[in-house]
Amino acid sequence: MGRVVLVTGVARPLAGRFVRRVQRESDVDRVIGVDTAEPAHRLGGAAEFVPADIRQPDITGVLARYGVDTVVHMDVNASPPPVPGSGGRGSVKEVNVIGTMQLLGACQKAPGVRRLVVKSTTSVYGGTSRDPAVFDESTSAKSLPGGGFAKDAVEVEGYVRGFARRRPDVSVTVLRFAHVLGASMDSPLASYFALPVLPTVLGYDPRLQFVHEDDAVEVLRLAAHEPRRGTLSAGTFNIAGDGTLLLSQCARRLGRPTVPMPLPAIRWGRSLLQSVGVADFSPEQVRLLTHGRVVRTTQMREVLGFEPRFTTGGALAAFARGRGPGLLPPEKLAHAVDRVAAVVGPPGEAPGRGPRDEEAGRHG
Repeated sequence: MGRVVLVTGVARPLAGRFVRRVQRESDVDRVIGVDTAEPAHRLGGAAEFVPADIRQPDITGVLARYGVDTVVHMDVNASPPPVPGSGGRGSVKEVNVIGTMQLLGACQKAPGVRRLVVKSTTSVYGGTSRDPAVFDESTSAKSLPGGGFAKDAVEVEGYVRGFARRRPDVSVTVLRFAHVLGASMDSPLASYFALPVLPTVLGYDPRLQFVHEDDAVEVLRLAAHEPRRGTLSAGTFNIAGDGTLLLSQCARRLGRPTVPMPLPAIRWGRSLLQSVGVADFSPEQVRLLTHGRVVRTTQMREVLGFEPRFTTGGALAAFARGRGPGLLPPEKLAHAVDRVAAVVGPPGEAPGRGPRDEEAGRHG
């Protein structure tokens, strides 16, 4: 018999895409998708949906009943799933933290489980002015996140490390994703980029990294698979596309004008935006838009053996195509900004602001 793969959080589009992809693997015999609500998208093929709440002990019975040997935990997220009655931030935190605890407890009791893959985030590194320019997997946060999704992810990773110590026979992989973008992605940062005008923090132009949704699915598939010769799939890995983009470059490529605001005004505006449901402008996201975050991906390439197809710029371009044009044509906006910079700035191009910045900023 082939492998039996259980995937959590399948009501979300990215998890649904992973289910459709992994069942095409020749060594996978069965794929079980679990969530509290049936997904609106198709899971495809012979994948079976099982309504289950990972916050409840019933998940133990699901693992035993289907003889699961591989668990891909994708139900660690920043926002509620796109299903009616999914609740708000409190419900999301419960699923992230309590759900992970229950799932790991179930895995510990299931002797057949041999591989665990957990979708995490580079938000665990935090975001302060004292941070290094580039984070690697061994970098400790200067200041641990005080709340929100980043704090959830820190707690989740702590529980996963405890599970790995208790079950050394299980291959455990944690994938720390930079922000995932694409034509169909729905996330707080995608919601921000979809605004007609982007509020930014006055005096700051942070560096950002993205992952294309296709690459996210592919690296999850790779981590859930037996490793190729010369590579290892167990461990913790930063996942990001090549290169970096400044927030100002992102705005230009999206055709979105920006409104620089003092940090106190941004914090006030955050509450206003959240109250009308326009965007999730959490304190964590404000820190990202102030200080940025860049991670090194050497381990991803040399140990995990994964090479993204899309650069950071390519992921942003795919998102832009999926969301449609902004208020200003990107080419005209870029030309106008470049002309102003040529007049008011020093001769020559500022470092990191060239049109091919995303290709020049590889951190591997």
